[in-house]
Amino acid sequence: MDPDLDPELIRFLREELGHDLPAGGAWTFTGPLWIWKGKSADNAAAGGKPSPMSWHFLTITGPVADGIRAGAPGRSAAWGSVYVKVRLGGTSWATSVFPSKEAGGYLLPVKAAVRKKEGVGEGDTVTVELSL
Repeated sequence: MDPDLDPELIRFLREELGHDLPAGGAWTFTGPLWIWKGKSADNAAAGGKPSPMSWHFLTITGPVADGIRAGAPGRSAAWGSVYVKVRLGGTSWATSVFPSKEAGGYLLPVKAAVRKKEGVGEGDTVTVELSL
């Protein structure tokens, strides 16, 4: 258990989430990569035209999202994002996960250098290790 978490908070989270936080705040999650394509800011009000910008994400849900949410106090930044360390295959990096109301979890951006090195892309099922 993370020594920085208040024991009362841990007790409350056990009761609310129905399980303990993993030791050290580390999890494994498997899911498909998906792509989000932006729209031109100038034309967004009129429906926008496709932007050359796109982002690849892995949607983190379920008990892993619950654990991240529980461990987030003191580790969050803008827009409710939470700092995490990630490993996909042999590649590790530090980033943030972003809350998603629609998914009820978090969105993990997977940058191009990682996708290229690991040979993965849109639609591929990947397994990541996350820690706070």
